[in-house]
Amino acid sequence: MDLTQRINQKVATSVETQIKVAEELAEEIAAAGERLVQCLLQDKKFLVCGNGVSASISQAFTSHLLNHFEHERPPLPAICLCSSHSTTTAIATDSGFSEIYSKQIHALGSEKDLLIAICSDGNSSNTVQAVQAAHERGLNIVALTADEGGDVARLLGPDDIELRVPSDTRSHIHLSHMLIVHCLLDLLDAQLFGID
Repeated sequence: MDLTQRINQKVATSVETQIKVAEELAEEIAAAGERLVQCLLQDKKFLVCGNGVSASISQAFTSHLLNHFEHERPPLPAICLCSSHSTTTAIATDSGFSEIYSKQIHALGSEKDLLIAICSDGNSSNTVQAVQAAHERGLNIVALTADEGGDVARLLGPDDIELRVPSDTRSHIHLSHMLIVHCLLDLLDAQLFGID
């Protein structure tokens, strides 16, 4: 296979995954969008977390919430739990990496806030503990997972929403999670501000 064929094949399989996301998750993404709107209408905030590339997606999501997405609009309250290196490294050094998000949720989370947990395999110990901490503090949860959903999926309650990408290919999962984030941002703008 030459390089252009390899590129075309990679793009084609990624697009297939994203089409599956649209076909299989549209209702769940719409429900998550409504959950985000309800959170804000109750004067609550978003706490967002993830690891590695998922941390980058979390930061991008939060930056769009605090600034704007496609169009100007008022900033929306969101905290990216993975953006403060001094906080995460201090907690990791003193309490262990698995507590870097749960400690912040216990400190910053209020009842009816919304945890948005992005975890490509669903098994990261710090994301698992974040979900547990969110339940303890009375937060609602939207989890972006993939494949089998992992431990995160098993911990979710009946009122939580899971957006599980139908893939086990990491690059396709990350692209699909970013697509879902963009859909959620668009739904927020449309529902709260009437942006077309």
